[in-house]
Amino acid sequence: MDAALRQSKAMCPFMKKATAAGLRAMTTAARPAVAASAPASATTAVAPSPCGGTISKLQVLARRCPVMGKALAVQSARLGHAGFPAGVASVAGYSTLSGQQRKSGKAKLHTGRPREAQAVEGSLFRDKVQLPPRLPVKPQQQHKHAATTANPATHAAGRGGKFDYEGFYSTELDKKHKDKSYRYFNNINRLAKEFPRAHMASKEERVTVWCANDYLGMGRNPHVLQTMHETLDEYGAGAGGTRNISGHNRHAVELEHTIARLHAKDAALVFSSCYVANDATLATLGSKMPDCVILSDSLNHASMIQGIRHSGAQKVIFRHNDVADLEAKLAALPLHVPKIIAFESVYSMCGSIGPIAEICDLAERYGALTFLDEVHAVGMYGPHGAGVAEHLDFAAHAAGQPRGTVVDRVDIITGTLGKAYGCVGGYIAGSHQLIDTVRSLAPGFIFTTSLPPAVMAGARAAIEYQMAYGGDRRLQQLHTRAVKEALGARDIPVLPNPSHIIPVLVGNAALAKAASDRLLRDHQIYVQSINYPTVPVGQERLRITPTPGHTKRYRDDLVAAVDEIWTELGIKRTSAWAAEGGFIGVGEPGAEAVQPLWTDVQLGIEEAVGRLGGGEGVTERLLAEEAAAAASA
Repeated sequence: MDAALRQSKAMCPFMKKATAAGLRAMTTAARPAVAASAPASATTAVAPSPCGGTISKLQVLARRCPVMGKALAVQSARLGHAGFPAGVASVAGYSTLSGQQRKSGKAKLHTGRPREAQAVEGSLFRDKVQLPPRLPVKPQQQHKHAATTANPATHAAGRGGKFDYEGFYSTELDKKHKDKSYRYFNNINRLAKEFPRAHMASKEERVTVWCANDYLGMGRNPHVLQTMHETLDEYGAGAGGTRNISGHNRHAVELEHTIARLHAKDAALVFSSCYVANDATLATLGSKMPDCVILSDSLNHASMIQGIRHSGAQKVIFRHNDVADLEAKLAALPLHVPKIIAFESVYSMCGSIGPIAEICDLAERYGALTFLDEVHAVGMYGPHGAGVAEHLDFAAHAAGQPRGTVVDRVDIITGTLGKAYGCVGGYIAGSHQLIDTVRSLAPGFIFTTSLPPAVMAGARAAIEYQMAYGGDRRLQQLHTRAVKEALGARDIPVLPNPSHIIPVLVGNAALAKAASDRLLRDHQIYVQSINYPTVPVGQERLRITPTPGHTKRYRDDLVAAVDEIWTELGIKRTSAWAAEGGFIGVGEPGAEAVQPLWTDVQLGIEEAVGRLGGGEGVTERLLAEEAAAAASA
């Protein structure tokens, strides 16, 4: 609808003033009143529709238009059949039932207001109707259509001509198997007392997990577990309902207060997940703000894409992290139109980091809101673990002076409790008015059961622990550097990035799965392969995420196993990609080395070099010191 609206605005005075939300609202049925003085034959001449239906407000307006009225009359005559004569374009022709056929009665308990079905655009009975000619089909589309219709599972077959649902499911799954994007789940049971170890279906089958998003191991942190045990014993397993119905409690209030303090915002709102938080917030704001336009980074997470789609707002996609492209698109929009720029701080599949400060500059210049997803950054960056936005003004936040910083300039921050904080849930943080608006209007918040008290208490304990102690994130960063360096020394193609993510390029879905399977089967190392639609076809990869618990012995095992499998399967190494001119940052000639977001000063490396005397073993000695400090924290 959005595309059609944009194309027709320049030609039609009505459409020029219309909005997508307004057009959708006008598709509701508007049954015409039949004059009491009309002869009986006038109301019974047209047979009732086999599927019911009434004319919508939009159709009524369209028939008044000198252009669309004629077009609809022609289309109606073309689609006419025994149940729908050529005069079906008239309002009376859409009446569901004649006066004699309608039934009235007292509404029963739990029934809604009686409504007639809306008009169906076109006929459902294709075997009785002369349909308009099809548009020309491109050769590749024709081939695809032929392949689809040739498969008996894609259309009604057997069972009296009814739709073959099971056949439909099989066809869709066959597509996933054929393009190698079918997803297999491994039975991985992480062990709290042996982090980062886990067992598979059998407790005797032990593996090392190298791809979890519990980046800091907070899922087994003693302080978090103790808090959850105590809360569970006192308040039970569940919240008992939505926040409006018994699910609002001290744990929710305290958690939201802690989140607001973490991000230096007025208020926060907790959701069942950050997928729901992103979806609900963008859908609510985009649908309620008149003529809202949402500008979205091309690599945004599916939750934001879905929220934009649900909003019905106009969507404009800008190239990944391309500030110039974003500005060109903002400049093309009227200044008075409400705009939301949706982007991430850490993009989890490639490890790139968004230009937050630059996007804030553009938002202020062109009158836009900033919507920043810090899901893969909270707990991981900044002196208090508030994310990349906090990290950009490290010294100011360490001194407790957030005003005027990048964090202060971002309008809406979203984050998760299920990754670096080791629990589950999601949230948004912002101004009081923003939070109250989403709280009052977002169905994804209003109609969802509240998180269990023990989960909210544990999440709050995890946030407060990381706000006070930065050793875990420093240790994680040191392990990340060590793994990247070790893989690079073996010519393993790591996508260069400044974050804690280690994406290892494979470039083929079948090979990526084979590498993952062999790591698990032959080396008891679990690294999940990443394929389409999470990443584009041809950019398949393994995604490695070190934690504070991945010490040197685990690192050595991983690097040796990856090196061996790359040789066994003949997967391209960095030098091979370079020989082909490079690909998405791997082996590209003349590319500058990407500097980590955490500097040597922030990690204490410069101080350690001076104190420990330098040398090749300084990193390992620093890692040992950080590990000892973390164990005693």
